[in-house]
Amino acid sequence: MKIAAWSGPRNISTAMMYAFARRTDCAVWDEPFYAPYLVATGRPDPLREEILARHESDPEAVGSICAGPVPEGKTHWYMKHIALHLLDNFPTGWLADCTHIHLIRHPARVVASYGGRRQGITAHDIGFQQQLDIQKKTGGHVIDGSDIRANPRNMLERLCTSIGLPFDAAMLSWSAGGHPADGAWAPHWYKALHASTGFAGPEGPLPQLTGPDAALAEEALPYYRALEAKKIPAD
Repeated sequence: MKIAAWSGPRNISTAMMYAFARRTDCAVWDEPFYAPYLVATGRPDPLREEILARHESDPEAVGSICAGPVPEGKTHWYMKHIALHLLDNFPTGWLADCTHIHLIRHPARVVASYGGRRQGITAHDIGFQQQLDIQKKTGGHVIDGSDIRANPRNMLERLCTSIGLPFDAAMLSWSAGGHPADGAWAPHWYKALHASTGFAGPEGPLPQLTGPDAALAEEALPYYRALEAKKIPAD
């Protein structure tokens, strides 16, 4: 099975990649279209040159790899995708061969977290509309990162059942220090995760945003609600 897991930034998408990497039957791939996205948009992201030096930046080549065989002799392949990276002119023929997971998080939490790491973020940067657009094309299984953090075993069991995989308790923990599949951007974005050995605990109340941050979260909220309506229930 090829699993295309879609998310916006500042969710638990990398923790989910680590969880699936703990399965002995599953290969993982970290943000395949990030380098092509950087080339196409010219965005001056942190570690841009390192990313372009280490990762394939031709979207057609990346699409061909996505359409190819599962690597490492594994049975399954978990591809961690950021929705905004799949630009309109990038290849999408490979989508039909995948089981799709859509990982969501309330936009107030995303804006509060991402805004603390990047100045002047926009609706494009947090990717809610892009993720809903992809979900409308692919269908698939929607799961809320807050539900996973509140009860990892319950939600991972439910997710695995939903996509047709047996649950593996190894998915609930990992070794500190990162994973060989981490992208070149990991030193900037994954520091806290590299210190972890499992999912973080339940999230607290929604952050109280003001000004442009509040407006941005409000703009994204209808897209989140549309995805939330399709999510795997927590109970």
